[in-house]
Amino acid sequence: MKEKYIANLKTNEEITEYYMVKSAMLKVGSNRKTYLDVLLGDKTGEISGKKWDIADEEAPGLEKIKEGCVIKVRALVTEWNGMKQLRISRIRMTNAEDGIDMADYIKTAPEKPEDMFDYIHGKAENFADADFRALCTKVLDDNRERLLYYPAASKNHHAELGGLLYHVKRMLMTAERVCEVYTGLDRELLMTGVIIHDIEKLNEIESNELGISPGYSFEGKMLGHLVMGVREMEKLAAELQIPREKAVMLEHMMLSHHYEPEFGSPRKPLFPEAEMLHYLDMIDAKMFDMEEALEKTEPGEFSERVWTLDNRTIYKKKDE
Repeated sequence: MKEKYIANLKTNEEITEYYMVKSAMLKVGSNRKTYLDVLLGDKTGEISGKKWDIADEEAPGLEKIKEGCVIKVRALVTEWNGMKQLRISRIRMTNAEDGIDMADYIKTAPEKPEDMFDYIHGKAENFADADFRALCTKVLDDNRERLLYYPAASKNHHAELGGLLYHVKRMLMTAERVCEVYTGLDRELLMTGVIIHDIEKLNEIESNELGISPGYSFEGKMLGHLVMGVREMEKLAAELQIPREKAVMLEHMMLSHHYEPEFGSPRKPLFPEAEMLHYLDMIDAKMFDMEEALEKTEPGEFSERVWTLDNRTIYKKKDE
């Protein structure tokens, strides 16, 4: 069983390890020599790697290295632009004799996808508002198969099997508690916004059934899940005959939940539930990133810098 955290690899350390391939591509460098550019990972994290100056006779074998396969590498841990990277000297495909347990290489949400789906679906089924109930149950039922494995991102927060469900579930739990404090909020409007806000990530992000994403779809790159979500909501609202005010408010929640234009939102939230949706999204993303950093950090120590947290180092308090 793998126990060594990728985050704990030391610069100039020589390693021989098994990793799952997240992406792989043969490229040509400025010196006109071919090299292999890979993103490798296991359930503890990810690290990029390079195999430089590949001879012509090596290329056909390396072309067989694809997303989702597990390889064995010998490499030197280096650093580039403040990030650890592997300089690979040897690489080979694995076989049955290597005794690979795929569970060591697949990053998964800490709860069973089926249980998370049932929790979210149960909340939607119990909405008193018939429009919100019909919309959410249809969205969930129509997308159940993919929701059970889809990540919430290609990289960064919740980039794991079942990550999208985990993100939505924790946001729903927080939303219900927030509504106990801010009693003027429309609880079901806010919870509907939570359930649908990222649903078009299913079409923005590409993913296999292991929850591993090689990147973004054509429409994902060109439009993004906010615009794609508004487009789909327009169709669903017409199909379900949802009143126009409700439909536009839901579309606005989807469009504004990233808050800033540089993050994809052309409008900032214009009513309380839309504002709260943004903060629920941010809370869960930031807490996930902090939890991940601290999981790999010893008590009384600081984590490595976390790019998604403005390059902060996160402190883990000492055990009592």
